[in-house]
Amino acid sequence: MRILGLVKLVLMALLIISPVFAEEDANVSADHATEQGVTQENDSHGEVQEAGHSTLPPIWLVAPFLLLLIMIATGPLFFPHLWEHHYPKIAMSLGTIVAVYYGFAMDHGVYNLLHTLEEYISFIALLTALFVASGGILIKFNTRGTPLANAAILLGGAVLSNLIGTTGASMLLIRPYMRLNEGRLKPFHIIFFIFVVSNIGGGLTPIGDPPLFLGFLKGVPFFWVISNVWHIWLVTVLAVVGVFVVFDMRVPGGSAPTGTGKVVEIIGAKNFLYLGVVILSVFMDPAVIEGFPSLQKILHLPFGIREIIMFTVAYLAYRNGNKEALRGNEFNFEPIKEVAYLFIGIFATMIPALQLIGAYAKDHAAEFTVTRFYWFTGSLSGVLDNAPTYLNFLAGALGKFGLDMGSLSDVQHFAGGTPSPIPGDSNSVVYLMAISVAAVFFGAMTYIGNAPNFMVKNIAEQAGVDVPSFLGYIFKYSIPILLPIFLVVWWIFFNL
Repeated sequence: MRILGLVKLVLMALLIISPVFAEEDANVSADHATEQGVTQENDSHGEVQEAGHSTLPPIWLVAPFLLLLIMIATGPLFFPHLWEHHYPKIAMSLGTIVAVYYGFAMDHGVYNLLHTLEEYISFIALLTALFVASGGILIKFNTRGTPLANAAILLGGAVLSNLIGTTGASMLLIRPYMRLNEGRLKPFHIIFFIFVVSNIGGGLTPIGDPPLFLGFLKGVPFFWVISNVWHIWLVTVLAVVGVFVVFDMRVPGGSAPTGTGKVVEIIGAKNFLYLGVVILSVFMDPAVIEGFPSLQKILHLPFGIREIIMFTVAYLAYRNGNKEALRGNEFNFEPIKEVAYLFIGIFATMIPALQLIGAYAKDHAAEFTVTRFYWFTGSLSGVLDNAPTYLNFLAGALGKFGLDMGSLSDVQHFAGGTPSPIPGDSNSVVYLMAISVAAVFFGAMTYIGNAPNFMVKNIAEQAGVDVPSFLGYIFKYSIPILLPIFLVVWWIFFNL
């Protein structure tokens, strides 16, 4: 059973990004560890603790992360055979370098590793559950692929991303979208699907994209995003889809579809219930439901009830899935396997990068304008995990306004509109809008900006689509197409 293989990978993660090198750190309680983490964030850059461990990592420790990015970018292009067979070893080896350094040389390093492990398990549990549940739903569009039909799917997928997440919507629609365009499917079809459905579309609700959900857990009201950024979301989605239609109009029609005559057929619809369970489980957190039990605090585990439910749903959805739907989707675990291995390396190696960025944002928050928050959050979200990037710059913006991200009421005041301490500056709502939009939208800039990007890429490659390389994606599509649109978004809404 491949689900058991993913469980084994999570267990391996315990060995890679949570080594217990010091008994004192290993026995620290969750609450005390949190206090240590806060203390660590408040220490100065170059300060050294009594134990001789540094509070911030040396800059050279970012090298494993940069090397992993380079390998992801060049491996499939220049040494595909080596990369295909050994990318798990490469990702996990580079992650181990950072983990060992944190375990031996960093003050409270084990706490940082355990915190990262919790985030990784939550991340892979959600992706696995959505991937397997949606893989058992076969959607057939009994019509010919046309620019109008494709645009309708992209727009519908953008809306759906806010209801079942960008991962759920991507996995549900990518295969029928490719079948619809059989005989006329081009690389840009996949790229624009990633742009809209896998990223920008999920910018309206906390369910849509992980950064927004973390903001919700910190105290940003659930409907704050849709009420404040809907117009930016609409303009951006329509602009990207409009460019797509121009591209698609140049492609001749494909083969005529075969079917029952219905425009849309759905096989395996019972799996929508599994998707519903996954979405509901997302909210099973003490930060959302007061008094909800937390296994992290009770049993000191790096996962909770939410993750147990998600992995259980993945197992049941596959075991009881509609066989015709699974066959029709050519379902296999390779896409989620690739994401699981690569992102365990990314999560581990990006720890020092995020700490250095967080310290910089904190120390320079007072001089950061809305423009700087927008571009810094966006550019880093394209190459780092956009969820912790969002939190780092949210913390910096709160600090600029004299507020604390650890306080629920402070975050609520920030979201409600707090005047800036700097005369003539924008209020806090504009800052939160800029950080939220940039974190979600710029995830489309690279394959690693958001997890669904890699999964869609892998599914398309298995279907024989000529998908661009890592660098081809950036230089042929995201920079010439997305960057000008994001520049216009900044000019209209955040050039204050």
